Amino acid sequence: MSRGAPRTYRRLDGAMVATTAIKLADRVAERFPASGLAGVADELAANARTAGREAHGLTRPYYGLRTLVVLVVVGGVAAQVWAARLVDWSALKTAGDPVALTPVIESAVNLLLLMGAGAWFLLTLEERLRRSRVQAWLHRLRAFAHVVDMHQLTKDPTVILNPGPRTPSSPDRAMTRFELARYLEYCAEMLALTGKLAAVMAGESSDHVIIAGASDVENLCTDLGRKVWQKIMILGELDERG
Repeated sequence: MSRGAPRTYRRLDGAMVATTAIKLADRVAERFPASGLAGVADELAANARTAGREAHGLTRPYYGLRTLVVLVVVGGVAAQVWAARLVDWSALKTAGDPVALTPVIESAVNLLLLMGAGAWFLLTLEERLRRSRVQAWLHRLRAFAHVVDMHQLTKDPTVILNPGPRTPSSPDRAMTRFELARYLEYCAEMLALTGKLAAVMAGESSDHVIIAGASDVENLCTDLGRKVWQKIMILGELDERG
């Protein structure tokens, strides 16, 4: 094994997650063709492919923006030096009135504060741009997790195994026990992959806002997936009793 190979197992690879999502979409389409779940799986695969490319782009530094920030900061410092040279400091020293220095000092302090605030805004601009892009992705994944949860909402294993009288508003339950188990397992896998995509988008960022947002999406997917696995366990228990 090459020396660089073990690095693959030290961080989540977005390309591998995308490959897994694409295979899952193929499995769902083969098992449940022309179903709503197949469309959701295709959307997950498309998101996974895009997320992999976006994650690599987010980790790269924005050299153009950094160059612009440096030029603006240097230009601001040069403007401060030029403005200071316009002041007749010798006349202020010989004036002998300390009050005359007050407007000059006040203006200088205000300019320094404004320059410091502007420099801080520009220096943190790259981080805030990256944060906003990641948060937009996390919001999309959070909404997608709820879409997956809606598809398993009416899949009740007790009704499948013990059918009772239907009402006009009863959902269509034409699946067999095997099909229901596979359907629920696909939902659980999609929720797990959605959580992994959130981790891919967070990458190795040390931004506490990004880390917290990715953790929220992962926790949401874990909670929703737990409900799906409870249904799968109930289905197995009822099948054994039957």
